Amino acid sequence: PVTDGSQELHSICSQMEFLLQFDLKEKRSFFGQRKNYWDFLYQGLARCRQEHEGIRFVTSLDKLKTPLGRGRAFLRYCLVHRQLAESLQFCLLNLESLCEWYYARSPFLSPQPRAEILGSLYELDGITFHLDL
Repeated sequence: PVTDGSQELHSICSQMEFLLQFDLKEKRSFFGQRKNYWDFLYQGLARCRQEHEGIRFVTSLDKLKTPLGRGRAFLRYCLVHRQLAESLQFCLLNLESLCEWYYARSPFLSPQPRAEILGSLYELDGITFHLDL
């Protein structure tokens, strides 16, 4: 299993963050705080008919104060529960939302790279992650 001390974990999370932040449009909240990929994921998963357990878990953690911290916690939660590919796929289904959050160079806006990314993430479902959440 992959643990918190595994180099592979840091590589996976870094690459995931890079993909989620690449060509992300700059958006700001009502109070001027810059939004990031956590806000994209949160909004995309809010469309679920039932609340996503990962979103519920992350928003319940009082010590997480920044969107980046929430995003990282969400990625870890999804790895442990083998939900990363499915969660991201749900967020990528709405092309209008994708265009609202990402510029044209984002790999999420091109069908072939998006399919390759999701395919790789579904392969991660076969790996066991034992992480401190």
